[in-house]
Amino acid sequence: MLRISRQIVLTLLLSLHLVTIAQAEPAQVFDNFTLYYENDFLSGTDFHYTSGLKLTWSTPFTGDSATAGWPAWVSPLLERLPLVNHPDQKRALSLSFGQEIYTPENIRTDLLVEDDRPYAGRTYFAVGFHAKKGLRKSVWELNVGILGPASLAEQAQKLVHDINGAYDPQGWDHQLGNELTLDAVFETQWRLRPAGSPSVFFSDFIPHLGVRVGNVATYFNAGGEFRVGWGPSDAFGVCPIRAGCEVRSAFLHSDSAKVVTSKIGAHVFIAADGRAILRDIYLDGNTFRDSHSVDKKPFVADLIAGISGHYAGFKLTYSYIQRSKQFETQDRSQEFSSLSLSWMF
Repeated sequence: MLRISRQIVLTLLLSLHLVTIAQAEPAQVFDNFTLYYENDFLSGTDFHYTSGLKLTWSTPFTGDSATAGWPAWVSPLLERLPLVNHPDQKRALSLSFGQEIYTPENIRTDLLVEDDRPYAGRTYFAVGFHAKKGLRKSVWELNVGILGPASLAEQAQKLVHDINGAYDPQGWDHQLGNELTLDAVFETQWRLRPAGSPSVFFSDFIPHLGVRVGNVATYFNAGGEFRVGWGPSDAFGVCPIRAGCEVRSAFLHSDSAKVVTSKIGAHVFIAADGRAILRDIYLDGNTFRDSHSVDKKPFVADLIAGISGHYAGFKLTYSYIQRSKQFETQDRSQEFSSLSLSWMF
């Protein structure tokens, strides 16, 4: 009961703090909200990447940062960031809070499972700086967090397992130790649509390139998404929780500042993302201390399929993700599901 009460209080205080940040600015500065939830139990498993939760507030794109109502430190920083500082670009800001949880496959033993991934959890805060012009969108993200017991990942997983009646994980005494984390992420996307696409039914392809550097992860990534449906949108596709992929920011606003998303629509999509990985703290272990670790694979790929629908200012998306093996002794690839709900207020 004490664990549950502490988790609830922490969540309420954090939510109040973030809402206060948004409300401290003029009305409609932060006018988009997205809730992401990922879990492997939705796909019938309970191991490895076992849970992800993320909340994101974002602003509309604007060409006049001086009147955008952002905090005073945002505009000077945007002017100095390469690839998002061109004067002809529209810009947006996002704030995110999230938590990631990882466990080995066997959570019923309290012994260290040496050939399986470590228990690990991280709670983080991220600021995204977005820019788009025409059919291209780019984002820089600064991601800071805490890894280890201080992240409260153990308490969060045990709370969820208590609620849904799942088995209580026994090995959290072996989780990675406390460590402050800092990562910088860049990703750019293009929305490619065939010439003369009809206004009701549409298809397009959205490739992306990115890089991440930090003590959580260092990698290069690339991929793309193909989507087809009705009720076209100027959004830059859909993705599971991935740093630098805040594709939901200002999803009803175009470069002409007019709403171009149809009031109602739906589409299906398939996507892929591949990563060449130099570091992964969840597999390599703590940066500055000895800890449990396994030999990671240098290349990992995600295959994604899903369906998305929107009505007025609301959008709901379901994605199914197949992730290739991430470390040498991993017996099988992983499957998990992702849900996201976005709305404009």
